[in-house]
Amino acid sequence: MKSLPPFPWDRLAPLADKARTHPGGAVNLSMGTPVDPVPAVVQDALKAASDRPGYPQTIGTVALRQAMDAWVRRECGATGEFGVLPTIGSKEMVAGLPAALGIGGTATVAIPRLAYPTYEIGAHLAGARCVRVDDPSFGTDSRLRLIWVNYPSNPTGEVLPAKQLRKVVNWARTRGIVVASDECYLTLGWERHQVSILDPEVCGGDTTGILAVHSLSKRSNLAGYRAGFIAGDPELIAGLTELRKHAGQILPAPVQDAMTAALSDEDHAAEQRERYRRRRDLLRPAFEKAGFRIEHSAAGLYLWATRDEDCWDTVAELARLGIVVAPGEFYGPAGAHHVRIALTAGDERVAAACDRLTELAA
Repeated sequence: MKSLPPFPWDRLAPLADKARTHPGGAVNLSMGTPVDPVPAVVQDALKAASDRPGYPQTIGTVALRQAMDAWVRRECGATGEFGVLPTIGSKEMVAGLPAALGIGGTATVAIPRLAYPTYEIGAHLAGARCVRVDDPSFGTDSRLRLIWVNYPSNPTGEVLPAKQLRKVVNWARTRGIVVASDECYLTLGWERHQVSILDPEVCGGDTTGILAVHSLSKRSNLAGYRAGFIAGDPELIAGLTELRKHAGQILPAPVQDAMTAALSDEDHAAEQRERYRRRRDLLRPAFEKAGFRIEHSAAGLYLWATRDEDCWDTVAELARLGIVVAPGEFYGPAGAHHVRIALTAGDERVAAACDRLTELAA
């Protein structure tokens, strides 16, 4: 079995344990794990679909395919022809995409300078070489077969203008390189909004060679349901579908119905978005008053913060206050002096964190 690097979150465990010794308990702002209720419309759909003894379809029910298609047209601005495919959450697709596309051996996968660790793991599992976009060899590597982009960025919350994203797509197309866009935070724009790679402003209405990965984990609090999907180039989607048929990678039937309900209802998504906005409006000024500088963070589920010190020193100092954050080093060497702060704690815990941060501001 191929040797894998250590799971990054295991390195944070001792400091998380330290935070839990705080008299008021820990405030976990380290992972983007939803804590709010699953919307009633989704729970009802799951319950109604509980008696489904037969094998589900890999491509999803007709209703689910229609819901995915409609959502992509509505939220991503997609036009023309594109394929859709449900996935068992988005992480398994991120980890498995290079291998599923047949990328391995001497091929190269490019990932963002600061990146969700699973992009690199996916290249590793496929046996491919992985480079970050700040690597000088990136633009001249003739072995490049896949480029990952991620906007709004995890961890930084950075947004990329449509014209810059279009340059990436056009450059890759002329070289036969697939561009995969992780858009899990697309609808969480605060100061700026991100344009999808499927928007005609980026792709010209042509989805050839491009894929967009989406998740319902944050939008609908469905991390526990493992509900996601991928959309884009019909030929690439067809190939992924065929592979997943053979491998038995199928979203459970009750979850397919729950996902259909979630994609078809925007009221709960708007309500959840406002919860995140409210928490962001409390946490950002609290960290700034405590001596942190917030960079980027125009969109998405996180604040990207620094005190211009080693990230592990910052994590340790916050753990002393019972606050757990993610060290920026998890996302690449460029994050060594930053921490990532999630907006996913409940309202009471967010208020507790803001109160504790006043100790640093004094």
